[in-house]
Amino acid sequence: MPDVSAVRQLFGLSRRGQEPSGPAGLQGSFGGLKRRVRPRPVGKLHKAASVGDTGKMMYLLGLRKCLVTDRDKKHRTALHFACAYGHPKVVTLLVKRKCDINACDSENSTALIKAVQWHQEECVTVLLEHGADPNVADASGNTALHYAVCSENTSIAAKLLSHHADTEAKNKV
Repeated sequence: MPDVSAVRQLFGLSRRGQEPSGPAGLQGSFGGLKRRVRPRPVGKLHKAASVGDTGKMMYLLGLRKCLVTDRDKKHRTALHFACAYGHPKVVTLLVKRKCDINACDSENSTALIKAVQWHQEECVTVLLEHGADPNVADASGNTALHYAVCSENTSIAAKLLSHHADTEAKNKV
C-alpha cells in the first residue's frame, strides 16, 4: 500500500479524487497495525492501575513505596496500564500526581496510543484535556490517529483531530 495519510485512510481516499475502496478505505494491513495483546501488570502500582483501584493507588503513592514514574520491564508506567484497561479515574489521579503524560514504553507507545488501541474513549478524553501529544509516533511510525482510523473509531479520531492530530503523519509502511 502506498504511503497514505491517516485522514485520507479514514475517508477511504488513497489518492485525491478516488472513490473509497472499501469500508473506510481500509484493505489488508495498515502500516503494520495489528491487534495488540493486553499488557499484564507486574508491580503493585501497575496491578492497581489495571483494575482501577484508586484507593490502593493513593495508598501506595502515599507511602512512597511506588512512584508514578515506576516502569516495568517493557518501560510501561501505571498510566499505560490504566489506559489499556480503561480506568479514567486512575488516569486522572496519575495526571494530577504529575506523571509524564507522554511517557513511552519500549515500543515507543504512549498511554494515549494504548487508550486508542483499546478503544478507551474516556481515557483518551482525559489525556487530551491534560495535554497529551496526539502526534507521538510509536516504533512503527503510527500515531494515535493511525490507530483510531485503522479501527474505524470516528469518535476518537474526531477528538484527536480537535486536539491538532497531524492529518499528514505517515507511518513506516
